[in-house]
Amino acid sequence: MAEKISLPPLATLQAFEAAARLGNFTAAARELDSTQSAISQHIRRLEQDLGVPLFHRQYRGVRLTESGGRLLEDVSEGLARLASGIASARQQSSHDLINVGTDFALAAYWLLPRLARFRDAHPEVEVRVVTAQKTITPDEANIDIAILFGDGHFDRAPSRLLMRESVVPVCSPALLERYGPIQSVEDLNRLPLLQLEAEHEAKWFNWSRLFERLGIAARPREPALVLNNYTLLLQAAIAGQGAAIGWRPMVDSMLESGLLLPAIPQHTRSDCGYYLVLPSTKAVTPMVQKFCDWLIHESQTDSNTKATT
Repeated sequence: MAEKISLPPLATLQAFEAAARLGNFTAAARELDSTQSAISQHIRRLEQDLGVPLFHRQYRGVRLTESGGRLLEDVSEGLARLASGIASARQQSSHDLINVGTDFALAAYWLLPRLARFRDAHPEVEVRVVTAQKTITPDEANIDIAILFGDGHFDRAPSRLLMRESVVPVCSPALLERYGPIQSVEDLNRLPLLQLEAEHEAKWFNWSRLFERLGIAARPREPALVLNNYTLLLQAAIAGQGAAIGWRPMVDSMLESGLLLPAIPQHTRSDCGYYLVLPSTKAVTPMVQKFCDWLIHESQTDSNTKATT
């Protein structure tokens, strides 16, 4: 007889994942339509059950402990697999299913917080989000639409620009207090730098490209920390371990809450960005087209908001 597996309640795992991703119990409560005290209780029970602390509590939010960081990767993957399995098991006779592929950072910080609005408008549609560390194209992964970062060239696949790359160096208020105000862009090199590990052919900004675009003659200092997960990178920035490159609109909520601050006022844009990429081997259904139109509307709303800030 197979040994019984004891797992925490699903609501507890969802509360942990949201709190870890957002770095704030209150923000997690808003996303899950819960309360801050309920999220705190879930996390406290999970820590008691595991026997290890998962978060460092801070005045403006929380940051993951080493144990919490390891657990986040497993829980995020497990919840994604569970959601995928449930979506596949449901009867599709009266529902449309849209499979969307993108990277984890865009899914966590931009797409998922907005999906409730699409579901409210189209309750008959199920959206399945597939995330991957490497670039996945619709034809390769058998998905209906991908949101991919690049320069617009994706073999023969049709694509449309969704949002241009716009970045600003960000750091915690505590880091600025420790190193003093940044008087010029050259002062960025006084800060410890956090680097996102990327594939060799990745086109997004790293510190060398950003320094070059800002006109900084000096080479960026060696990164204080290199991570291959943008969620953990932002957690490290919130914890005051260094400055990170903040992609907008993915860091906007953290800037609005004060968890992170712009290290310099300049926002830098590139010729790359996130694109809607469609399969080249199958026709686009009317519902997929509606979803594409909705994504474009959401990105334009973000652009209009940024233009007024």
